[in-house]
Amino acid sequence: MFSTDFNAFTTGKSKIENHKELLYLCKVENEIIQSPLNYTGAKQKLLPQLKPYFPQNYSRFVDLFAGGGSVTANLVKDNQAISYLMNDSEKHVIEFFEYLSKVDINDFIKNVERKIKEYGLSNTKEFGYQYYSVDSASGLSIYNKEKFLKLRADYNEDPNPLLFYLLVVYGFNNQIRFNREGKYNLPVGKRDFNKKMEKKLIKFANLMKYGNIDCSSKDFREIDIKRDDFIYADPPYLITNASYNENGGWSEQDEKELYSYLDNANKNSVKFALSNVIIHKGKENKILKQWASKYNLYVLDYNYNNSNYHSKAKLSDTVEVLVTNYER
Repeated sequence: MFSTDFNAFTTGKSKIENHKELLYLCKVENEIIQSPLNYTGAKQKLLPQLKPYFPQNYSRFVDLFAGGGSVTANLVKDNQAISYLMNDSEKHVIEFFEYLSKVDINDFIKNVERKIKEYGLSNTKEFGYQYYSVDSASGLSIYNKEKFLKLRADYNEDPNPLLFYLLVVYGFNNQIRFNREGKYNLPVGKRDFNKKMEKKLIKFANLMKYGNIDCSSKDFREIDIKRDDFIYADPPYLITNASYNENGGWSEQDEKELYSYLDNANKNSVKFALSNVIIHKGKENKILKQWASKYNLYVLDYNYNNSNYHSKAKLSDTVEVLVTNYER
């Protein structure tokens, strides 16, 4: 387990020296930081393509739809800005990130392990899969089902960040979904709190704790922007069917108002970059297509970087794009 005693390093040191100590704590100099939450639409796989398109000089990075937080975390790791705003309307996620920024991560992990034992949930980190007479392919859902339902009921009765994290870890595909009454409603999943998840949690928590990150759970329309900001917007995708689009989670009106918000930022000389999907399973986002024609559009795909999406890109099921109001 990595040390978290960062405060002992910071006194009298420069920003660069403090950043070096942060990298030492996180052991992350040459890797992509992953979110501790398996958030739908996380950009960690596309980050190597995204980052070269981001500007070099700005004071504050504004992550308008932070999701799992991997974009902000990796820019903190790279020391890209003086400060960072991690915003998302999903308040449960933001509350969890705020909690990580304040708690001692070693104590948090001890509490996670204590709760796992209290609920009788599987612990392959300690015992392995054979102990539960299953393998990694078939998973742990049968063993954990009743215990998970108890955990879920307790959380819905009295929500807190610790139980929230356990629900995500032990829930279906590690996803996050709440019904209209605000109750977590996913079934049990196949995995548990393993060594890989522990490592992701520690690295991310260290960056949250020492990275000069502010958190908010506002609607994007409520976020005030300053001239030296750089806005990154990765909104829900209008033409996909992810869980965040259920129950009218993102509408055409939301889409148009986001573009108006970014147009206003552009008028005030604020740089922005927007991630989105312009083609998905035969559908085309025509609202995005029309709006993006005013700016710079880049295709982000492992198979045809920088190709014209009207040609080769249409052969793909999904085409990710980045729209910027500045030249690369």
